[in-house]
Amino acid sequence: MGRPLRVLHVVVNMNRGGAETLLMNLYRNIDRTKVQFDFLTCKPGVFDSEIEDMGGIIHRIPYVTDIGHLGYKKALVKFFESQDYKIVHAHMDKMSGIVLQCAKRSEVPVRIAHSHNTRSEGGIVSKLYKSFAGSHIKKDATHRFACSQSAAEWLFGRQSNQTYVLKNGIDNRKFLYSSKDRRDVRAQLNIRDDTFVIGHVGRFNHQKNHEFLLEVFQQFSMVHGNTILLLAGDGVLKKRMEMKSRELGIHEYVNFLGVREDVDKLLQAFDMFLFPSYHEGLPVTLIEAQNAGLPCFITNTITEEVDMGLGLVQQYPLTHHHEWVEAIKALSIQRSSRLIDPDRLSQKGYDIQQTAMKTQNDYIQLGREVS
Repeated sequence: MGRPLRVLHVVVNMNRGGAETLLMNLYRNIDRTKVQFDFLTCKPGVFDSEIEDMGGIIHRIPYVTDIGHLGYKKALVKFFESQDYKIVHAHMDKMSGIVLQCAKRSEVPVRIAHSHNTRSEGGIVSKLYKSFAGSHIKKDATHRFACSQSAAEWLFGRQSNQTYVLKNGIDNRKFLYSSKDRRDVRAQLNIRDDTFVIGHVGRFNHQKNHEFLLEVFQQFSMVHGNTILLLAGDGVLKKRMEMKSRELGIHEYVNFLGVREDVDKLLQAFDMFLFPSYHEGLPVTLIEAQNAGLPCFITNTITEEVDMGLGLVQQYPLTHHHEWVEAIKALSIQRSSRLIDPDRLSQKGYDIQQTAMKTQNDYIQLGREVS
Protein backbone atom coordinates (compact mmCIF):
# COMPACT_ATOMS: atom_id res chain seq x y z
CA MET A 1 0.00 0.00 0.00
CA GLY A 2 1.35 3.43 -0.93
CA ARG A 3 1.73 6.37 1.38
CA PRO A 4 -1.39 8.44 2.15
CA LEU A 5 -2.03 11.75 0.42
CA ARG A 6 -1.11 14.46 2.93
CA VAL A 7 -3.43 17.50 2.97
CA LEU A 8 -2.30 20.65 4.80
CA HIS A 9 -5.00 22.53 6.74
CA VAL A 10 -4.16 26.10 7.73
CA VAL A 11 -5.71 27.53 10.91
CA VAL A 12 -4.61 29.89 13.69
CA ASN A 13 -4.86 27.08 16.24
CA MET A 14 -6.72 23.84 16.77
CA ASN A 15 -8.98 24.83 19.66
CA ARG A 16 -12.69 24.04 20.02
CA GLY A 17 -14.21 26.36 17.43
CA GLY A 18 -16.69 25.50 14.71
CA ALA A 19 -14.17 25.12 11.87
CA GLU A 20 -11.78 23.20 14.08
CA THR A 21 -14.54 20.87 15.31
CA LEU A 22 -15.53 20.14 11.71
CA LEU A 23 -11.91 19.39 10.82
CA MET A 24 -11.55 16.98 13.72
CA ASN A 25 -14.87 15.29 12.87
CA LEU A 26 -13.63 14.79 9.31
CA TYR A 27 -10.20 13.67 10.47
CA ARG A 28 -11.60 11.00 12.81
CA ASN A 29 -13.81 9.56 10.05
CA ILE A 30 -11.58 9.50 6.96
CA ASP A 31 -9.48 6.48 6.00
CA ARG A 32 -6.10 7.72 7.20
CA THR A 33 -4.28 5.06 5.19
CA LYS A 34 -5.49 6.97 2.11
CA VAL A 35 -5.61 10.61 3.26
CA GLN A 36 -3.71 12.15 6.17
CA PHE A 37 -4.25 15.63 7.62
CA ASP A 38 -1.39 17.90 8.64
CA PHE A 39 -1.84 21.38 10.16
CA LEU A 40 -0.08 24.71 9.83
CA THR A 41 -0.88 26.69 12.99
CA CYS A 42 0.37 29.73 14.85
CA LYS A 43 -0.49 28.77 18.43
CA PRO A 44 -0.91 25.58 20.49
CA GLY A 45 -4.41 24.06 20.56
CA VAL A 46 -6.37 21.54 22.61
CA PHE A 47 -6.60 19.08 19.69
CA ASP A 48 -2.82 18.96 19.10
CA SER A 49 -2.13 15.74 20.98
CA GLU A 50 -5.04 13.92 19.32
CA ILE A 51 -3.83 15.06 15.91
CA GLU A 52 -0.37 13.71 16.57
CA ASP A 53 -1.82 10.44 17.91
CA MET A 54 -3.64 9.99 14.59
CA GLY A 55 -0.43 10.53 12.62
CA GLY A 56 -0.85 14.21 11.76
CA ILE A 57 2.05 16.66 11.72
CA ILE A 58 1.59 20.07 13.36
CA HIS A 59 3.73 22.83 11.86
CA ARG A 60 3.92 26.22 13.54
CA ILE A 61 4.87 29.72 12.39
CA PRO A 62 4.25 33.09 14.12
CA TYR A 63 0.96 34.83 13.32
CA VAL A 64 0.71 38.16 11.51
CA THR A 65 -0.12 39.99 14.77
CA ASP A 66 3.25 38.89 16.15
CA ILE A 67 5.56 39.54 13.20
CA GLY A 68 3.64 41.91 10.93
CA HIS A 69 2.41 41.56 7.34
CA LEU A 70 5.79 41.19 5.62
CA GLY A 71 7.15 38.92 8.34
CA TYR A 72 4.09 36.67 8.07
CA LYS A 73 4.37 36.43 4.29
CA LYS A 74 8.08 35.66 4.56
CA ALA A 75 7.38 32.90 7.10
CA LEU A 76 4.66 31.40 4.88
CA VAL A 77 6.82 31.39 1.75
CA LYS A 78 9.76 29.88 3.65
CA PHE A 79 7.46 27.18 5.01
CA PHE A 80 5.83 26.27 1.69
CA GLU A 81 9.16 26.15 -0.11
CA SER A 82 10.54 23.77 2.52
CA GLN A 83 7.59 21.35 2.10
CA ASP A 84 6.03 19.39 -0.73
CA TYR A 85 2.27 19.68 -0.17
CA LYS A 86 0.06 19.33 -3.25
CA ILE A 87 -3.13 20.46 -1.45
CA VAL A 88 -3.39 23.43 0.95
CA HIS A 89 -6.80 24.00 2.55
CA ALA A 90 -7.05 27.37 4.35
CA HIS A 91 -9.73 27.96 7.01
CA MET A 92 -8.96 31.58 7.98
CA ASP A 93 -11.76 33.30 6.06
CA LYS A 94 -10.39 36.51 4.50
CA MET A 95 -6.93 35.92 5.96
CA SER A 96 -6.78 32.81 3.77
CA GLY A 97 -5.94 35.18 0.91
CA ILE A 98 -2.44 35.82 2.29
CA VAL A 99 -1.89 32.10 2.88
CA LEU A 100 -2.96 31.13 -0.63
CA GLN A 101 -1.02 33.97 -2.25
CA CYS A 102 2.17 32.60 -0.67
CA ALA A 103 1.21 29.01 -1.52
CA LYS A 104 0.74 30.02 -5.17
CA ARG A 105 4.14 31.78 -5.18
CA SER A 106 5.64 28.52 -3.94
CA GLU A 107 3.82 26.59 -6.71
CA VAL A 108 1.40 24.60 -4.54
CA PRO A 109 -1.02 23.33 -7.22
CA VAL A 110 -4.27 22.94 -5.22
CA ARG A 111 -5.18 25.91 -3.03
CA ILE A 112 -8.57 25.78 -1.26
CA ALA A 113 -10.19 28.77 0.47
CA HIS A 114 -12.88 27.74 2.96
CA SER A 115 -15.46 30.22 4.30
CA HIS A 116 -16.74 29.51 7.81
CA ASN A 117 -18.35 32.88 8.55
CA THR A 118 -20.44 35.75 7.21
CA ARG A 119 -18.59 38.73 8.70
CA SER A 120 -15.12 39.74 9.88
CA GLU A 121 -14.42 40.52 13.52
CA GLY A 122 -12.29 43.38 14.87
CA GLY A 123 -12.04 47.15 14.63
CA ILE A 124 -11.86 49.33 11.51
CA VAL A 125 -8.13 48.82 10.91
CA SER A 126 -8.41 45.07 11.38
CA LYS A 127 -11.37 44.82 9.01
CA LEU A 128 -9.60 46.90 6.37
CA TYR A 129 -6.56 44.64 6.56
CA LYS A 130 -8.71 41.52 6.33
CA SER A 131 -10.51 42.99 3.33
CA PHE A 132 -7.13 43.55 1.67
CA ALA A 133 -6.09 39.99 2.51
CA GLY A 134 -9.35 38.61 1.14
CA SER A 135 -8.86 40.36 -2.18
CA HIS A 136 -6.18 37.77 -3.05
CA ILE A 137 -8.62 34.87 -2.85
CA LYS A 138 -10.22 35.55 -6.23
CA LYS A 139 -6.99 35.04 -8.17
CA ASP A 140 -5.01 32.75 -5.85
CA ALA A 141 -7.56 30.11 -4.76
CA THR A 142 -8.04 27.20 -7.17
CA HIS A 143 -11.09 25.89 -5.27
CA ARG A 144 -13.72 27.46 -3.00
CA PHE A 145 -15.46 25.73 -0.08
CA ALA A 146 -18.02 27.09 2.40
CA CYS A 147 -20.11 25.81 5.30
CA SER A 148 -23.28 27.43 3.88
CA GLN A 149 -24.48 29.37 0.88
CA SER A 150 -24.54 32.60 2.91
CA ALA A 151 -20.91 32.02 3.96
CA ALA A 152 -19.99 31.45 0.30
CA GLU A 153 -21.64 34.72 -0.79
CA TRP A 154 -19.84 36.68 1.94
CA LEU A 155 -16.32 35.53 1.09
CA PHE A 156 -16.55 34.80 -2.62
CA GLY A 157 -19.21 37.23 -3.86
CA ARG A 158 -20.06 36.65 -7.50
CA GLN A 159 -17.89 33.53 -7.49
CA SER A 160 -20.09 31.93 -4.80
CA ASN A 161 -21.86 29.87 -7.49
CA GLN A 162 -18.51 28.12 -8.06
CA THR A 163 -18.34 27.09 -4.39
CA TYR A 164 -18.70 23.61 -2.93
CA VAL A 165 -20.79 23.70 0.25
CA LEU A 166 -19.13 21.26 2.67
CA LYS A 167 -21.76 20.74 5.35
CA ASN A 168 -20.73 20.71 9.02
CA GLY A 169 -21.51 17.05 9.60
CA ILE A 170 -21.61 15.45 13.03
CA ASP A 171 -21.80 11.96 14.53
CA ASN A 172 -25.61 11.85 14.66
CA ARG A 173 -25.90 8.86 17.01
CA LYS A 174 -23.53 10.40 19.55
CA PHE A 175 -25.76 13.44 20.14
CA LEU A 176 -29.12 11.69 20.40
CA TYR A 177 -31.07 12.46 23.56
CA SER A 178 -30.23 10.22 26.53
CA SER A 179 -32.22 10.42 29.77
CA LYS A 180 -29.35 8.65 31.55
CA ASP A 181 -26.80 11.25 30.42
CA ARG A 182 -29.25 13.97 31.42
CA ARG A 183 -29.53 12.58 34.97
CA ASP A 184 -25.77 11.98 35.24
CA VAL A 185 -24.71 15.46 34.08
CA ARG A 186 -27.31 17.21 36.21
CA ALA A 187 -26.14 15.20 39.22
CA GLN A 188 -22.52 16.19 38.53
CA LEU A 189 -23.52 19.86 38.34
CA ASN A 190 -25.92 19.67 41.33
CA ILE A 191 -28.94 20.60 39.23
CA ARG A 192 -32.39 19.47 40.34
CA ASP A 193 -34.58 17.50 37.95
CA ASP A 194 -37.24 20.22 37.89
CA THR A 195 -34.82 23.12 37.24
CA PHE A 196 -35.21 24.80 33.84
CA VAL A 197 -31.75 24.94 32.22
CA ILE A 198 -30.84 27.38 29.47
CA GLY A 199 -27.54 26.51 27.80
CA HIS A 200 -24.99 27.90 25.39
CA VAL A 201 -21.78 26.53 23.88
CA GLY A 202 -19.35 28.96 22.26
CA ARG A 203 -16.23 31.07 22.54
CA PHE A 204 -16.37 34.15 24.72
CA ASN A 205 -15.83 36.74 22.00
CA HIS A 206 -17.79 39.64 20.54
CA GLN A 207 -19.41 37.55 17.80
CA LYS A 208 -21.22 35.25 20.25
CA ASN A 209 -22.93 38.18 22.03
CA HIS A 210 -22.84 36.79 25.59
CA GLU A 211 -23.82 40.18 26.99
CA PHE A 212 -27.25 39.99 25.31
CA LEU A 213 -27.58 36.38 26.44
CA LEU A 214 -26.98 37.33 30.08
CA GLU A 215 -29.46 40.21 29.87
CA VAL A 216 -32.17 37.95 28.45
CA PHE A 217 -31.53 35.37 31.15
CA GLN A 218 -31.68 38.04 33.86
CA GLN A 219 -35.11 39.18 32.66
CA PHE A 220 -36.38 35.61 32.35
CA SER A 221 -35.11 34.63 35.80
CA MET A 222 -37.17 37.47 37.34
CA VAL A 223 -40.37 35.66 36.30
CA HIS A 224 -39.12 32.07 36.51
CA GLY A 225 -37.33 31.43 39.78
CA ASN A 226 -36.21 27.84 39.29
CA THR A 227 -33.80 28.35 36.40
CA ILE A 228 -30.06 28.43 35.70
CA LEU A 229 -27.79 29.29 32.79
CA LEU A 230 -24.91 27.01 31.73
CA LEU A 231 -22.18 28.56 29.58
CA ALA A 232 -19.54 26.26 28.06
CA GLY A 233 -16.44 27.71 26.44
CA ASP A 234 -13.50 30.02 27.00
CA GLY A 235 -12.20 33.19 25.43
CA VAL A 236 -11.00 36.75 25.87
CA LEU A 237 -14.35 38.05 27.18
CA LYS A 238 -15.00 35.35 29.76
CA LYS A 239 -13.82 37.42 32.75
CA ARG A 240 -15.85 40.40 31.56
CA MET A 241 -18.98 38.26 31.28
CA GLU A 242 -18.40 36.88 34.78
CA MET A 243 -18.33 40.50 35.99
CA LYS A 244 -21.43 41.27 33.93
CA SER A 245 -23.34 38.43 35.62
CA ARG A 246 -22.46 39.93 39.01
CA GLU A 247 -23.56 43.41 37.89
CA LEU A 248 -26.91 41.94 36.81
CA GLY A 249 -27.29 40.12 40.12
CA ILE A 250 -27.54 36.67 38.50
CA HIS A 251 -24.07 35.22 39.20
CA GLU A 252 -25.52 32.62 41.59
CA TYR A 253 -27.60 31.22 38.73
CA VAL A 254 -24.94 31.30 35.99
CA ASN A 255 -22.40 28.49 35.75
CA PHE A 256 -19.28 29.20 33.66
CA LEU A 257 -18.19 25.68 32.77
CA GLY A 258 -15.05 26.39 30.73
CA VAL A 259 -14.06 24.21 27.79
CA ARG A 260 -15.90 20.88 27.86
CA GLU A 261 -14.87 17.69 26.11
CA ASP A 262 -18.29 16.12 26.69
CA VAL A 263 -20.56 18.54 24.82
CA ASP A 264 -22.61 15.60 23.52
CA LYS A 265 -23.51 14.70 27.11
CA LEU A 266 -23.72 18.28 28.37
CA LEU A 267 -26.45 19.11 25.83
CA GLN A 268 -28.67 16.46 27.42
CA ALA A 269 -28.79 18.49 30.65
CA PHE A 270 -30.15 21.57 28.83
CA ASP A 271 -33.83 22.35 28.30
CA MET A 272 -33.13 24.87 25.56
CA PHE A 273 -30.21 26.31 23.60
CA LEU A 274 -29.84 30.10 23.38
CA PHE A 275 -27.64 31.43 20.57
CA PRO A 276 -27.80 35.23 20.00
CA SER A 277 -24.69 35.58 17.79
CA TYR A 278 -24.25 38.73 15.72
CA HIS A 279 -23.23 36.56 12.75
CA GLU A 280 -22.33 32.95 11.90
CA GLY A 281 -21.44 30.83 8.88
CA LEU A 282 -23.33 27.71 9.89
CA PRO A 283 -22.53 26.80 13.51
CA VAL A 284 -21.94 23.10 14.13
CA THR A 285 -23.15 23.56 17.72
CA LEU A 286 -26.66 24.27 16.43
CA ILE A 287 -26.62 21.05 14.41
CA GLU A 288 -25.54 19.17 17.54
CA ALA A 289 -28.22 20.85 19.66
CA GLN A 290 -31.00 19.96 17.22
CA ASN A 291 -29.69 16.39 17.07
CA ALA A 292 -30.13 16.31 20.87
CA GLY A 293 -33.75 17.42 20.41
CA LEU A 294 -33.18 20.86 21.94
CA PRO A 295 -35.32 23.90 21.09
CA CYS A 296 -32.91 26.50 19.72
CA PHE A 297 -33.60 30.25 19.93
CA ILE A 298 -31.19 32.02 17.60
CA THR A 299 -30.59 35.38 15.96
CA ASN A 300 -32.49 36.08 12.74
CA THR A 301 -29.22 37.05 11.02
CA ILE A 302 -28.04 33.41 11.10
CA THR A 303 -28.73 31.58 7.85
CA GLU A 304 -31.97 29.59 7.68
CA GLU A 305 -29.83 26.76 6.29
CA VAL A 306 -29.08 25.85 9.91
CA ASP A 307 -32.70 24.76 10.47
CA MET A 308 -32.88 20.98 10.05
CA GLY A 309 -36.67 21.02 9.66
CA LEU A 310 -37.33 19.39 13.04
CA GLY A 311 -39.45 22.27 14.36
CA LEU A 312 -36.76 23.18 16.90
CA VAL A 313 -35.37 26.48 15.58
CA GLN A 314 -36.92 29.88 16.28
CA GLN A 315 -35.26 33.08 15.05
CA TYR A 316 -35.53 36.51 16.69
CA PRO A 317 -33.99 39.96 16.13
CA LEU A 318 -31.54 41.46 18.61
CA THR A 319 -33.55 44.68 18.84
CA HIS A 320 -35.86 43.63 21.70
CA HIS A 321 -35.04 41.44 24.69
CA HIS A 322 -38.68 40.88 25.54
CA GLU A 323 -39.36 38.77 22.42
CA TRP A 324 -36.70 36.31 23.53
CA VAL A 325 -37.94 36.36 27.14
CA GLU A 326 -41.58 35.72 26.17
CA ALA A 327 -40.57 32.85 23.87
CA ILE A 328 -38.50 31.22 26.63
CA LYS A 329 -41.42 31.64 29.06
CA ALA A 330 -43.76 29.85 26.64
CA LEU A 331 -41.27 27.04 26.17
CA SER A 332 -40.69 26.60 29.91
CA ILE A 333 -44.41 26.00 30.44
CA GLN A 334 -44.85 23.44 27.67
CA ARG A 335 -41.74 21.35 27.03
CA SER A 336 -41.72 19.13 23.96
CA SER A 337 -40.37 15.61 23.45
CA ARG A 338 -36.61 15.33 22.97
CA LEU A 339 -36.74 12.25 20.75
CA ILE A 340 -35.99 12.89 17.07
CA ASP A 341 -35.29 10.77 14.02
CA PRO A 342 -31.50 10.93 13.44
CA ASP A 343 -31.99 9.99 9.80
CA ARG A 344 -33.50 13.44 9.23
CA LEU A 345 -30.07 15.01 9.67
CA SER A 346 -28.48 12.41 7.41
CA GLN A 347 -31.04 13.23 4.73
CA LYS A 348 -30.08 16.89 5.07
CA GLY A 349 -26.42 15.98 4.50
CA TYR A 350 -25.16 16.39 8.07
CA ASP A 351 -23.93 12.83 8.70
CA ILE A 352 -20.17 13.07 9.28
CA GLN A 353 -19.44 9.64 7.84
CA GLN A 354 -21.03 10.61 4.53
CA THR A 355 -19.30 14.01 4.59
CA ALA A 356 -15.91 12.48 5.40
CA MET A 357 -16.12 9.91 2.61
CA LYS A 358 -17.10 12.57 0.05
CA THR A 359 -14.30 14.90 1.22
CA GLN A 360 -11.73 12.08 1.22
CA ASN A 361 -12.65 11.12 -2.34
CA ASP A 362 -12.49 14.76 -3.45
CA TYR A 363 -8.98 15.14 -2.02
CA ILE A 364 -7.83 11.91 -3.73
CA GLN A 365 -9.23 13.07 -7.06
CA LEU A 366 -7.53 16.47 -6.72
CA GLY A 367 -4.27 14.74 -5.82
CA ARG A 368 -4.46 12.56 -8.91
CA GLU A 369 -5.07 15.59 -11.13
CA VAL A 370 -1.84 17.28 -10.04
CA SER A 371 0.41 14.23 -9.61
